[in-house]
Amino acid sequence: MIDEIQLRLLREIADLHGIPEGAYNIRANGEMAGRATTANIDIVTKTDKSGIDIRIQPGTKGESVHIPVVLSKTGLQETVYNDFYIGADSDVMIVAGCGIDNCGGQDSRHDGVHRFFVGPRARVKYVEKHYGQGTGTGKRILNPVTEVHMEEGSSMEMEMVQIRGVDSTVRTTTAELAADAHLVVRERLLTHGEQRAESVYVTLLNGAGASADVVSRSVARDHSYQKFDSRITGNAPCTGHTECDGIIMDSARILAVPQLEANDLDASLIHEAAIGRIAGEQIIKLETLGLTEEEAEEQIINGFLK
Repeated sequence: MIDEIQLRLLREIADLHGIPEGAYNIRANGEMAGRATTANIDIVTKTDKSGIDIRIQPGTKGESVHIPVVLSKTGLQETVYNDFYIGADSDVMIVAGCGIDNCGGQDSRHDGVHRFFVGPRARVKYVEKHYGQGTGTGKRILNPVTEVHMEEGSSMEMEMVQIRGVDSTVRTTTAELAADAHLVVRERLLTHGEQRAESVYVTLLNGAGASADVVSRSVARDHSYQKFDSRITGNAPCTGHTECDGIIMDSARILAVPQLEANDLDASLIHEAAIGRIAGEQIIKLETLGLTEEEAEEQIINGFLK
């Protein structure tokens, strides 16, 4: 049974206001809280370790899978392994994410390990949101690991979002792309207080015509710390782009480490990084419209992370 706290977490991480349509698996405090499958999407509990297998039949189009996780018990720590098998020529959306409500004195932690096997010409939209809340002194810790294997002609768009309440996170994403596969990653991150967030992206462009576009937009406030580490390796005629665009405020710190490795004469790779404070003229312009300095900053940040 999902309680009100868990429902609030589900709204934050998966925009769920009730039972989702299509296939879903909801995990609450270490246990399955609900599951549904469809004729084209099957979800099976692993027998050798904690987690599930999600199998999407070839040619499946217009369907979705929701697999959110919520924790509302202090001191609960778990590692979950989820494998996705996306059939050829399918076109689906997968919504994941984890929300932690910690009102106690012990750390709560969820580590989700997701592996994607994307079949030829398949298209995937993947949304992963992390959120934390609670008044306790225990930390809210999330360390997601994502492993992507893309076959010829496939495409995947990944939206990785962490806006509030997570004390510590290390997000590690690796991807290997075959010929004519295309990967787009859009990360949005906000840290505050004493929070720490590290993002590691390793992308291997192994096939001719493969492409990747990995972009992070982040805001660091108070005494928080962020590290963005993105490496693109071109092993064939391919195109790759990685970018970090960060706003730094107060006494926060941001470290950007973009890396490129070209192992083919026709590998075209670009990296960009920009970190700075909010421009004073932006604040002044909004203040002339009647906003306070604090309201102006919030407007700028919201627009930047949108």
